[in-house]
Amino acid sequence: MNWIPFADEKRLRYEDVHGELDERALVRRGNCAYAAGLGLLMAGDLDAAAWLARAAGRWRESWDASEPHDAWGRPIGALKASLLAGDDAAVEEVARWSLELGTATAESPIGRYAAALALLALGRWAEARHVAESLRELDDFPHDVADALAFIAAHDPIGCVEAIESVVTSFETREEYLEEAAVADTALVLHELARRRGIDLPLPDSPVLP
Repeated sequence: MNWIPFADEKRLRYEDVHGELDERALVRRGNCAYAAGLGLLMAGDLDAAAWLARAAGRWRESWDASEPHDAWGRPIGALKASLLAGDDAAVEEVARWSLELGTATAESPIGRYAAALALLALGRWAEARHVAESLRELDDFPHDVADALAFIAAHDPIGCVEAIESVVTSFETREEYLEEAAVADTALVLHELARRRGIDLPLPDSPVLP
């Protein structure tokens, strides 16, 4: 896939969001910026970090504009974008913000997923493992993602490899992607969190769909 034209299209869509930037418009901008950032990341373009940072910013703004505050996908997206951008200061700030929102005690599995990502990003391994183990007990949360979170927290390289490979496989069988960005971004984020845990893993064999 030629990712530069894809990213250019998403950058244009980002700029085409006109009118009052209400909650929905901010989400759309975040989605477009994230897709552009992923495309540039896949192309090895240094502008990827800036677009991923834009995505994180728009999603955080959309959270502030929302009511009630239960759109947990937005702190998840903001943290994933910051991790993929490689901005350590932003990762720490967004992770702490995510936990301040009450993700660790959320009834929603998606809220607790946000907490697990944040705790791993902050190096709070025992707390992250506790939250990840709670996700492993659920039938309505992807088991391979929960496994990967728990294995990273427990510093289990073999378990990490198997779980992340399963996450990639699940992406390969999907038919729809955010803004048509067919990139296994969750697998790439898990890989980055494993690196921060001191687990040296090869990149997933197929992080990007053809």
